[in-house]
Amino acid sequence: MHLLTSLLLLPALGAALIAVLPGQRLRIIRTVAFTAAAATLLFSWGLLWVFEPGTAGMQFAEETPWNTRLGTSYALGIDGISFPMILLATLLSFIAVLASASIRERVKWYFVLLLLLEAAMLGVFMAQDWTLFYLLWELTLIPLFFLIGGWGGKRRHQAALNFVLYTMGGSVFMLISLLVLFDITPGHAFAMDTMSEGARALPPQTQVMIFLGFLVGFGVKMPIFPLHGWLPLAHVEAPSPISILLSGILLKMGSYGLIRAASMLPDAVVALQPLLAGLAFFSLIYGGLLAWRQTDLKAMIAYSSVSHMGIVLLGIAALNIAGLTGALMQMVAHGLVAGSLFLLIGLLYERTHTRDINDYSSLVQVTPRFAFFTSLALLAGMAIPGTAGFIAELHAIIGGFEAWGWTILLISVGMMVTAAYSVRTIGRLFTGPVHNRMRNIQDLRPLELTAAGVLASGIILLGIAPWPALQLMASSVSQLGAVFAAAQGG
Repeated sequence: MHLLTSLLLLPALGAALIAVLPGQRLRIIRTVAFTAAAATLLFSWGLLWVFEPGTAGMQFAEETPWNTRLGTSYALGIDGISFPMILLATLLSFIAVLASASIRERVKWYFVLLLLLEAAMLGVFMAQDWTLFYLLWELTLIPLFFLIGGWGGKRRHQAALNFVLYTMGGSVFMLISLLVLFDITPGHAFAMDTMSEGARALPPQTQVMIFLGFLVGFGVKMPIFPLHGWLPLAHVEAPSPISILLSGILLKMGSYGLIRAASMLPDAVVALQPLLAGLAFFSLIYGGLLAWRQTDLKAMIAYSSVSHMGIVLLGIAALNIAGLTGALMQMVAHGLVAGSLFLLIGLLYERTHTRDINDYSSLVQVTPRFAFFTSLALLAGMAIPGTAGFIAELHAIIGGFEAWGWTILLISVGMMVTAAYSVRTIGRLFTGPVHNRMRNIQDLRPLELTAAGVLASGIILLGIAPWPALQLMASSVSQLGAVFAAAQGG
C-alpha cells in the first residue's frame, strides 16, 4: 500500500479540484479546501495506529527509480524524526484553512496555492532521495511567493521577493554540497541511505567543507543568525494564515534538513560543534532582544522565532540523545506556540486594524477568550512548567549540560529576555483602562475558538503528558545519537 503517496496526493488533489471550479462558487471552494485539509489531517494522524515507535529505521518506504544512470528515484519514508513534523504540518495546515475566512479576493487561487504548499511541505519530510527532497524544497517557494505577494500587506511584494532571494541563495549552497557528495561518494546515487554511507567514509576536512554548504542552505530557512534577514518582513507582511505555516512549518524544514545533513556528515558536526553552539547561543539571545524591542506584535513573534530556533540548534549541537530530543520537541512546541500566536494576533488585527502593542489595554474585560489563549501561548513561549515548551527546553538544557557543563547556564539569559517581552505583552494587552475604540471588539467566534482550542490543547497535553511524543521519537533519536557518539569516540 502506498500510504505516503496517498497522503501526499490528498492536498494536491484538493488543489486540482479547486482549480477547475468556477471562481464565483466561493462556498464550494472553501468546502473543498476544508475537506482536503481535514482528510489529510485525519489520514496522517491515522498512521499513528500502524507506525511502530520501537523501529528506528524508515517505515512505509516506497521507491520507484527515476533515472538509474543519475541514481535518482521517487523514494518516500518516515521515521521518528520526520513523522512528528508531518503530524504538525497537517495540523497547522488545517488551522490555516480555518483561519482563512477573512480572505475575500481571488479565493480560488489562494486555496489552490495553500494546498499545493501543504503537499510540498509534506513531501520534504517524506523524501528519501536528495533529488526529490531538493525539488520539493524549491517547490515550496512558488506558492509562498504568490501567497505573500498576492494577499499580504502594504510591503508584500518586497517581502515576497526578499524571501525568495534569501531562500534561493541558500539553496545554491545546498545544491553545491549535494553535487559534490554525489561526485565523490562511491555509490554515485542521490538516495539518502546510499549517500550517507559514502559520506561518512570521507575525511573530516572534506565533510566540514560539504557540511558548511548545508549549514548555509538550511540555516537560511531555520533561520539562524546572521541568515535571518528575510524573516521579520515576511512574517509581518504575509497573511496571518500563511504566517502560521511560515513560522510553524517552514522554519522546521530548515532544522529537519540540518538534522539529516548532520547524520550524513557526523565528523563534520563534531568538528564544528563549537561553531554551532556559538550560533545557537547568539541566535537565542539576539532574537529575544530584538523581540523585546518590537511594538508590532507580528514582528515580535517573528523575532522570537529566531530565539526559539536557537534552542533547536543548541539541541542539535549537543550531539547527544537528550539534546536531540529537546531539539525535536522544541520544533513541535514552537510550531504550536507560534501558530497559536499568529492565529490570535491575526484575528485581533482583523477586528482592530492595528498591531501596535501600545494601542491595546485591558482586553481581558472585553475579550476574555482572546486574553486566555494569548496569555497561554506567551507563557508556553516562556517554557512555563505544564506546557510543551518546558519539556523541550528541559531536554535541551540537560543535553547541553552533558556536552558543555555549567556553560549551558548562558541559556538562562535568553530565557529571561523571553520572559521579559512575554510578560510585557501580557501586561500591555490585558491590563489598564479600556480604550474607547477597543470597547466593542468581538471575542473569538465558535470556529475561531475551535482552532485556538486545538492548538492550546496540544501545548498543554505535550506539557503534562509528553511520553507518547517522546516515545514516538525515541528509537530514531537513539540511532542518531549513536552515530554522533561513534564520531566523537573516533
